[in-house]
Amino acid sequence: MTTVESRLPHVGNIPVVLPSLRDPRLHTAGVIISIHTIGITALGFKVSVPQILSAIVVAALIDIVLTLRATGQLVWPASGMLTGSGVALILRLVEMSPGEYWTWNGWYIYALVAGVSVLSKHAVRWRGSHLFNPSNVGLVGAFLIFGSDLIEPLDFWWAPLDGWMAFAYVVILVGGVLITRRLALLEMAVAFWVVLATGLGILASTGHCMIAAWSAEPVCDTAFWWTVVTSPEVLIFQLFMITDPKTIPGGRRARVIFASALGVLATLLIAPQTTEYGAKVGLLASLVMLSPVRNLFDRFGPETVARRPETPRRTFLRGVAIGWAMAIVSFAIALAGLPARQPAEAIPTAPVIEVSVDQATLPDVSVGPGVAALNLDIEAGDVALTLAENLLVEAQAVKEGNGGLLAGVATGQRLAEMQRLVDDGISTGERRVSQYSFDSLRLDMVESGEGQSSAALSMRVIGTETKIVYDAFGTEVARQEVPARATFVLRKVGGERWLVANVIP
Repeated sequence: MTTVESRLPHVGNIPVVLPSLRDPRLHTAGVIISIHTIGITALGFKVSVPQILSAIVVAALIDIVLTLRATGQLVWPASGMLTGSGVALILRLVEMSPGEYWTWNGWYIYALVAGVSVLSKHAVRWRGSHLFNPSNVGLVGAFLIFGSDLIEPLDFWWAPLDGWMAFAYVVILVGGVLITRRLALLEMAVAFWVVLATGLGILASTGHCMIAAWSAEPVCDTAFWWTVVTSPEVLIFQLFMITDPKTIPGGRRARVIFASALGVLATLLIAPQTTEYGAKVGLLASLVMLSPVRNLFDRFGPETVARRPETPRRTFLRGVAIGWAMAIVSFAIALAGLPARQPAEAIPTAPVIEVSVDQATLPDVSVGPGVAALNLDIEAGDVALTLAENLLVEAQAVKEGNGGLLAGVATGQRLAEMQRLVDDGISTGERRVSQYSFDSLRLDMVESGEGQSSAALSMRVIGTETKIVYDAFGTEVARQEVPARATFVLRKVGGERWLVANVIP
């Protein structure tokens, strides 16, 4: 009698299991690789080809070796390759910049996270199946261990909605819907999104804010809700990560309830986070926390429900229970979000600036490519005008010995430096003031260097700095003109005005 194994191709005495074109894991991998390609070439993804390949190759090799050891077969590593590509899609090095297509920087981190992710599938098992989604648990573990100074998840907001961004949405949605429909998992993915959107709506209505590296000011209220519920990262999470058939309940009803509970848990984990980094890790961690108890949801299967006769009393009690559950969850969401409402409550009143600069006297501003990577609606000329006004107010504050003027135009390191100049002028009687004239200006983005701060702009200035010394009575005693070549770092801190945060010579 011919066995299945005897019909397989062999390498020596080892049977070989080749990929099947009908395998949904291949289709999912095709969607993920397509997003990698679009992201690197058109959307400014901060990931390189060697980093992606490191994750995929290491995950595939580990999967091949462990499967061979367990089954005695050489099996095409569809699962391992999918895990590696999923890790590479979500994982980012903080120090990376767009356009570094071929850098090997940090490739070992991608290999390590992908390798540990695949190992979890083989090592952490329950009743013959892996307990966690491999890429999900590997990523969450990496973010908790390494922290935001080294790595971070893919941003909620990728790029402005242009043709390429729209194409990315189409690839994710069409590919995800087709795959989940085939696996009878679409209703599960939709249930998660509806519950998450509802929970985040409750959270946003309380004044929730988060700080994001692609926004110059806290993302609050409706902007927060819209950013997260329409995020491509959330779509990938719901269509390709939570729908792993091996790590979800068995019944369709149980899966929908599981997804709904996951939406509530994700909202509760996102609620207290004040940064996008924390919110993204909270979203991913919800699946890690709920996957080990997925079998409990099978108790809500149709065969279990059918054994309970429906009576008016049972219907009434169920309605009361659902109503109380919704009220308790809403209260819990609002309570959990208290820490993230502090940025909104701390927004200062817009300062009154009493200096005047003629914008026509300023040169045209060139704009660097980094500005397009920010979710900002700004005019470069307006930013230049604000900088000129801020520098005049700083000079006025030093000359008059009035440090109170600085709060409206400076922040962070620059505020501390200017306050020291004010204090030194008062104590010594010599008040040293700098005034600027600009020959050329260039606006660009400043890389934050970490995943926990808001975006900043840089204005590179070439021109003349006039250094003036006044005595305690405001009389000019010395003047010197020197070339000025410096970069002013500008941030928004709650209000509408760009403040000078630092100066780089």
